[in-house]
Amino acid sequence: MDFSQENHVLVVFPHPDDEAFGVSGTIMKYRDAGVPVTYACLTFGDMGRNLGYPPFATRESLHSVRKAEVEESARIMGLDDLRLLGFRDKTLEFEEHGKLRGVITDMIEELSPSRIITFYPGYSVHPDHEATADAVLEALEEMPQDKRPALQLVAFDNRTFDDLGEPDIVIDIDGYTERKLDVMAAHRSQTGKLLEDLASDTQQGDDARNRWMRYENFYSYEID
Repeated sequence: MDFSQENHVLVVFPHPDDEAFGVSGTIMKYRDAGVPVTYACLTFGDMGRNLGYPPFATRESLHSVRKAEVEESARIMGLDDLRLLGFRDKTLEFEEHGKLRGVITDMIEELSPSRIITFYPGYSVHPDHEATADAVLEALEEMPQDKRPALQLVAFDNRTFDDLGEPDIVIDIDGYTERKLDVMAAHRSQTGKLLEDLASDTQQGDDARNRWMRYENFYSYEID
């Protein structure tokens, strides 16, 4: 995959840390190839259950904690266009019909991205993930087919491999392990236990490293 061929990549996820696990190595490869990347994060993730491991945030402070975490993550990845859109966490599916689509359409018209990274509809588990994926697809469906950016989608539902097969976009992130760990550590209110597993000399640690630190997997998607 020739990263330098893209003119602009738009990443759309609902929560701070959604970018960290399966996408941050890829984002850094795009940035290191000189490709502009915009990360649109729809909520602050401040209704999440995790308050740190061990807990250090409170329900009242989690908003500011997670805002600072995603800003640090963006800095590590080399992003200079982080957009925190401020929708309410865990309620994206209940937003006024067309509102999310309109926000994404506006960004596409402004940025003219050649590629969009987001979740795969039906295979991303969380209702906010699904609402985000649906809004991106709705925005693209309104565009002429020859003007649509390519889609590079994240799927992790348990049915993914049975239904979709093997991912057709596999990004080798060799050389990005330490920076990716730094990105994940930036979200310390959410990632403390995983970071502990990644550092452990156990089968659980091996499984975590194999899942997150060698390759990032995506599916392309064609809109009919």
